[in-house]
Amino acid sequence: MSLSFANKVTIFRIISVPVFIASVLYYNPQRDILRFISLGIFSLAVLSDVIDGYIARRWREKTKAGAILDPIADKLLLISAFICLYLVADKFPVGLKFPLWFVLVVVSRDAIILLGAGIIYAIQGDLEVVPTKWGKATTFFQVLSVMGLFLQFEFSFLIWCLTVIFTVISGIGYLRRGVKILNVSGA
Repeated sequence: MSLSFANKVTIFRIISVPVFIASVLYYNPQRDILRFISLGIFSLAVLSDVIDGYIARRWREKTKAGAILDPIADKLLLISAFICLYLVADKFPVGLKFPLWFVLVVVSRDAIILLGAGIIYAIQGDLEVVPTKWGKATTFFQVLSVMGLFLQFEFSFLIWCLTVIFTVISGIGYLRRGVKILNVSGA
């Protein structure tokens, strides 16, 4: 069995995560170039998400593996970005950093979604991953938050406020959807 091109792009994104993590964790002010390398890797991974989604839709390459791997790749990238950037925040030149509560809100939502998806799959033996408009907006603002921090954008906290709002709204929406799915399958 061969992988579709869209799935190969998704796997590239998963493989890029450890490289991204290393570039962030090895960052220090004397190696400021690593901040831009990290931003480049992150941006390339985000772009690859857009590309694999487009390819899967355009050339009808949607697969069950892709439906599961794509959101996992997204969660791995974003969770590792928020955690790593929090851990090295004191090394950044301007000192702009994610507050702990912000990282906990973002990471908790994604962890709950992954756990819920695992529970649904374990109970039903199948999982249909369908992102919502709130989930897409959340991802957009999470990506902007990470990029704003790398670029040390002075008003990043405004983006973070929107990120938290969309993260909470989408988290509640996914939680409600998961409970509904579990209630239907248990009936």
